[in-house]
Amino acid sequence: MENFYLIASIILGLVIGLIIGIWFAKHRVDRLILKKEELEHLREKAQAEAERLLQEAKFKGHEHAFKLRKEAEDAIKEQRAELRDQERRLRQKEEQVNHKEDLIDHKEIEVLEKEKKLQELEHTIQTKKKDIDTLVARQREQLEKIAGMSSQEARDYLLKSLEVEVRQDAARLIKKIETEAKETAEKRAKDIISLAISRYAGEYVSERTVSVVNLPNEEMKGRIIGREGRNIRAIEAATGIDLIIDDTPEAVLLSGFNPVRREVARIALERLVADGRIHPARIEEVVKKVEKEIDTVIREAGEQATFDVGIYGIHPELIKLLGKLRFRTSYSQNVLQHSVEVAFLCGVMASELGIKVKSAKRAGLLHDIGKAVDHEVEGPHAIIGANLAKKYGESKEIVHAIAAHHEDVKPNTVLAVLVQAADALSGARPGARREMFESYVKRLEDLEKIATEFAGVQKSYAIQAGREIRIMVFSDRVSDAEAVLLCREVAKKIESELSYPGQIKVTVIRETRAVEYAK
Repeated sequence: MENFYLIASIILGLVIGLIIGIWFAKHRVDRLILKKEELEHLREKAQAEAERLLQEAKFKGHEHAFKLRKEAEDAIKEQRAELRDQERRLRQKEEQVNHKEDLIDHKEIEVLEKEKKLQELEHTIQTKKKDIDTLVARQREQLEKIAGMSSQEARDYLLKSLEVEVRQDAARLIKKIETEAKETAEKRAKDIISLAISRYAGEYVSERTVSVVNLPNEEMKGRIIGREGRNIRAIEAATGIDLIIDDTPEAVLLSGFNPVRREVARIALERLVADGRIHPARIEEVVKKVEKEIDTVIREAGEQATFDVGIYGIHPELIKLLGKLRFRTSYSQNVLQHSVEVAFLCGVMASELGIKVKSAKRAGLLHDIGKAVDHEVEGPHAIIGANLAKKYGESKEIVHAIAAHHEDVKPNTVLAVLVQAADALSGARPGARREMFESYVKRLEDLEKIATEFAGVQKSYAIQAGREIRIMVFSDRVSDAEAVLLCREVAKKIESELSYPGQIKVTVIRETRAVEYAK
C-alpha cells in the first residue's frame, strides 16, 4: 500500500512537472513570436526611413550639382571676359611695338644720312688739313729764311727758355712746400711733445748714489780695519769695493765702478757697524746675506717697472737688468726712473700718432738696458742693449729702436724716432739732471769758444742754460750761403767735441746795415 502511494505521488509529480514544462515552453514560444513581429515592424520602419533618406540625399545631390554647374558657368564667363581683356591689351601692345619699329626705322634712316654727311665733312677737313700743312711748310721756310735758323734750332731755343722758367717755378714751389711742411711738422711735433709732457706728471727730482757710510765714533774705524788690516781686506775681497778710511770724521768712503757691489758693501758695512761684531767670518756671512737681499730687490724693482708701465712677457734676465738700473745714474738722474719716463712718453706720443702703444712703451722701457752691463763689455750702451734685447727674444722693431736711440744706427722707423724724442724729453726737462756749477760754466765757455774759432765770427753767446748758442758774423766776410754752412759746421763740431744731455740749437745771425746822413 505504501508502495502504491509512493508510485502515485511520483507519477503525480511527473505530470505536474510536465504540465509546468509545457506551460513554460508555450510562454517562450509566444515571446519569440512577439519578438519576431517587433523585429519585422522595426525592419519595415528602417526600410521606410532609408527610402526617405535616399530621396532626401538625391534631392540635395541634384541641388548641389545644380549649384556647382552654375558656379562653373560663372567662372567660365569670368575667364572668357579676362581673356578678352588680355587679348585687347595684347593688340594694343602690338600696335605700340609696331609704332616703335616705325620710329626706329625712321631714326636709322636719319643716322645713315648723318653718317654720310659726317664722312663728307671729314673728307673736306682732310682736304683742308693738307692745304694748311702746305701753307705751314711754306711759312716755316719763309720764317727760317728770315730768322736765319732751322726749325730744330728754334725748337731747342724754345725748350731751353721753357726749361729755365719751369726750373724757377719748380724751385719756388719746392721751397714753398718745404716751408709749409716744416711749419706744419714743427707745430704738430710741438703739440705732441707738449701733450706728452703734460700727460706724464713725473716729479722733477733726481737721485745720486751715495758712497759714504757714517760711523757712530772714530774708534769704529780701527775695528773696521782690524788687526793688521784683516777686516778691511776681508770686506774688500768679499764685495770687490775699495774702502777709503781717511781723516773724514766719523765716515768711511766706498769706491768702485759697480754700483750694485757698492750698494752691497754699503748695506753690509752699516749692518756690521750696528752689530759690532766685525771679523772675517762674520763679514762673509753678512755680505752673502746682503747679496741675496739685493738680488731680490733688483728683481722686484724690474718687475715693478714693467708693472707700472703695463708691459708683460719680458724675459726674466731683461727684468733683472732693468732692476740693476735702479742703482745707476746719468747726470744724477736715476736710469730706471728715466726708462719708465721714456716708456710713458713714448706711449703718449704713439697714441697721438696712431701706432702701437704697447710696442712704443716696450722700446722706451728697454732703451737704456745696455747701461746695466758692467764696464768689461765694450761698446756703446745702445748697441749693447740692442744685442741683449735680440738675445732674449725681443722683436726686430724693438731691437732697432734701442740701437738707434743715440744715432749709433741710423733710425729708419717711426718707433726709433719716438724713442729718441722721448729720451731727449726725459733728460732735458727742467730739474731732471744736475750738473756741477763748474762743469756747467765750463760747458758754456766751451760752446762759445767752439763758435769763435770759425773765421768771420764776430761774437757768440750761449743762452737758455746752454741749450742754444747764437753766433753773430761779419756781413762783409760771410754771405748768406756761407752762414748756412757755418751753422752746420758749428753744430757738427759741438757734437764731436762736447758731451751734453738733450740737444743744443745753433743760430747764426748775419745782418747788413746801410747808414747815410742827409745834410
